[in-house]
Amino acid sequence: MRTRTLLTLTAAVAALGLAAPASAAETPVLTTTDGAAVAVGDVLNASLASGTAATFYSSATGTSGISCTSSAFAATVTDNPAAPGTATESLTSHTFDTSGCTANVVGVLGVSGITVDNLPYTTSVSSDGTVSVTPGAGSAIQSTVRLRTLLGTINCVYQAPSLTGKASNADNSISFTNQQFTKTSGSSLCFANAFFTAKYAPVTKGGVAVNVN
Repeated sequence: MRTRTLLTLTAAVAALGLAAPASAAETPVLTTTDGAAVAVGDVLNASLASGTAATFYSSATGTSGISCTSSAFAATVTDNPAAPGTATESLTSHTFDTSGCTANVVGVLGVSGITVDNLPYTTSVSSDGTVSVTPGAGSAIQSTVRLRTLLGTINCVYQAPSLTGKASNADNSISFTNQQFTKTSGSSLCFANAFFTAKYAPVTKGGVAVNVN
């Protein structure tokens, strides 16, 4: 009787084990296109999408301002939870190669430099594709633009409280459209507002494109 009871119990446990589904591995918000999870500490890189330019125009609908054909960023992943969710990154580098920048502002001869200040910024990427860039506490997203003029080089400093963009798996891109910066210092040749538009693609980790899930 004891043997029969043990056999019956063993069979029941085995049956339950077979019936219980194996828990599937959770897919994180950020994965590479080959299916690998992006790990905390991984660095993501992107340059401007081929054939596009990053622009700082004086209005959301105008074409007067600065256009640059070379720009890139690097961000270190700080959290990548299961999807749906929000992954976070530390934006440690955002550069513009001013050899590819032009200006069509009256009185401005060219662009000497564009510096992104107050780094690092916190970047969040949500499963719905929403991208948010925020500065550290008590700081602001800031860019200093150096322009060559007939009177010499001038510095134009612009700030924004945050930036909002959109990620797309169609081309593994992050896009920003008409993100408004306000001039905080600079001469009258510095336009009062700078509307930033750029598309970075593909966003990669180790040369492999990254998807948002």
